[in-house]
Amino acid sequence: MSQPKIKVKQQDAATLAAGYSKTFRVVEIASIIIFWALSLALAVKVSVHFSAHPVLILAAVFFGYVAADFVSGLVHWLGDTWGSTDMPILGAALIRPFREHHVDEKAITRHDYIETNGANCMISVPVAAMALFVPIEPASNAYWLQLFGVTSMGAMIFWVMLTNQIHKWSHMDTPPALVGLLQRWHVILPVKHHQVHHTAPFEKYYCITCGWLNWPLTKIGFYRHAERLITAVTGALPRRDDIGIDAALAIAPGSSEPAAPTLPVTKAS
Repeated sequence: MSQPKIKVKQQDAATLAAGYSKTFRVVEIASIIIFWALSLALAVKVSVHFSAHPVLILAAVFFGYVAADFVSGLVHWLGDTWGSTDMPILGAALIRPFREHHVDEKAITRHDYIETNGANCMISVPVAAMALFVPIEPASNAYWLQLFGVTSMGAMIFWVMLTNQIHKWSHMDTPPALVGLLQRWHVILPVKHHQVHHTAPFEKYYCITCGWLNWPLTKIGFYRHAERLITAVTGALPRRDDIGIDAALAIAPGSSEPAAPTLPVTKAS
């Protein structure tokens, strides 16, 4: 017996694109400047300890990279799954780009540096500031923990900031040569790997820094279990604003989920 088709109904791409305001762009510019200033200060703070503990610092940078992949997936899932573009402040500034991206995948490749990276800089600034003010005291019994914590936190928010740029490269027809090499080696998010997420109804493979955590998180049903919990507590329906109520109901946790649905996409009027 064939599975029923699920009709995905999304918002108009032009309307979503028009939601990028001049006011938010000013906020993004300020966030970029502040973020890079904090990152430079963090790099200087950690670098003075590198000659004494290079292995520890490199391990912390690697840990931060993997942590950034998890954070990118969590934020991506939140932005795709919950809330509405009509929400005050968050709707236009943070949720709107996720909705636009599912309607027009290539839109991100037309965004300049500010539009691509500004929002990520904005959400990274508080973490960078917190890391900068955590002490690293060689005389302390917690010195190694302090050094590892500050370095990994700084690395994590740096890669979180860079996530949208990596994401943009994964949608470019001809990325820079070095970027293409890193994609093929799966050091950063590969194109084909990310296309799994862009198969409607867009409900898996959210991690977009390197994508290393996508398979294990999908295997354990991390996001589906989280959706069940949030729906049970709040009654909210995941992905309702992104793909329409009919499709959202069809694939909601606890529904009878088709294994390989055919999903014709229609745009909201």
